[in-house]
Amino acid sequence: MNASDTAFVIVCATLVMLMTPALALFYGGLVRARNVLSTHMHSYASLGLTTVLWAVVGYTLAFGPDVGGLIGNFSYLFLRGVAGVAAPAAPQLPHTVFMAFQCMFAVLTVALISGAYAERIRFSAMLLFSGLWLIFVYSPMAHWVWGGGWMARMGAVDFAGGAVVHMASGAAALACAQALRPRQAAGPQGGTPNNLPLTLLGGGLLWFGWFGFNAGSALTAGPLAGQALLTTHLASAGGILGWMLVEWKRVGKPTTLGAVSGALAGLVAITPGAGFVDLLPSMLIGFMGGMICYGGVLLKNRFGYDDALDVVGIHGLGGTWGALATGLFASAAINNVDGLFYGNPHQLWVQFVSVLGTWIFVYVVSRVLLSFVDALVGLRVTPEAESTGLDLSEHNERAYTL
Repeated sequence: MNASDTAFVIVCATLVMLMTPALALFYGGLVRARNVLSTHMHSYASLGLTTVLWAVVGYTLAFGPDVGGLIGNFSYLFLRGVAGVAAPAAPQLPHTVFMAFQCMFAVLTVALISGAYAERIRFSAMLLFSGLWLIFVYSPMAHWVWGGGWMARMGAVDFAGGAVVHMASGAAALACAQALRPRQAAGPQGGTPNNLPLTLLGGGLLWFGWFGFNAGSALTAGPLAGQALLTTHLASAGGILGWMLVEWKRVGKPTTLGAVSGALAGLVAITPGAGFVDLLPSMLIGFMGGMICYGGVLLKNRFGYDDALDVVGIHGLGGTWGALATGLFASAAINNVDGLFYGNPHQLWVQFVSVLGTWIFVYVVSRVLLSFVDALVGLRVTPEAESTGLDLSEHNERAYTL
């Protein structure tokens, strides 16, 4: 075990942990004032529930010794055998540090989905769905990509979570938006954000935490971490410009919400390739990600699903573009994998298969879990509770007393 690598990943784990409260700020500013605290609660509940379930069973399903390329075994159930030894997947790190770093990813992914069902889900339903989704969707996905499962064996690469985090949360968000149906008096367009400065603060903190998210995925304090940090920043900057360009052209004015959304689109797009692509391609990936995600947000108007906070458009579509872009721009000079533009068209094919597998698996299983939760406790609050606001009806609190 290496002390400097351990210190580096500990710092990165704390940065990724910060991303979930940052997401609460980002999402909380976008909803209507009567639902601010309930939206924050989804992220904080994920910090509690997901962490406990990850320790009990999720981690061993994701990173336990492989069973048929589909799931990990129960070797680390209740974190048995994790303390005091090196991590099998990263021998330079204590097993506890590797587990904690991966835990923060799981927490954030579950919280990301909440943007699709904001302002209308029962809190009990949110808890039950989130717990089931971690076990039956996230843990298998993490195993397939990072734990030695079939996607990894096929040769698909995902440096920091394009499939595991972003495509998975996007596909689940689509399932949630369709299962819960549109909000009252909102429709596909949604309501008016209650506090855009709050959203901008949350977006800035997400950008800050993303350095730990992507650079930390190198799992060592070396040149690859530096590469991932810089590609992350360049792509986010490109995403701002890409989103701003199409928004300015389409509606006549650039907006602050568009700028922060573009930054996140660039961050999402570069996540799968952050440690595989060179610097100039990273800017192009982010720039295109900003434009693609802007178009992806408009899809909800065309198809009529109420993805309240645009998880499908930004995380789902951005993660998909990023995975395919990795198959185009990956360079063996960076991290031993060449993409199409470096003479290896097969890499683009396996990236496409991984995208297709992720969307189908996550969407179908999410719909099944949502049907089960609906039958057990009911997914949606009553019309009266929705009109009152979930802050009062679900938590007996008010965000603002002005």
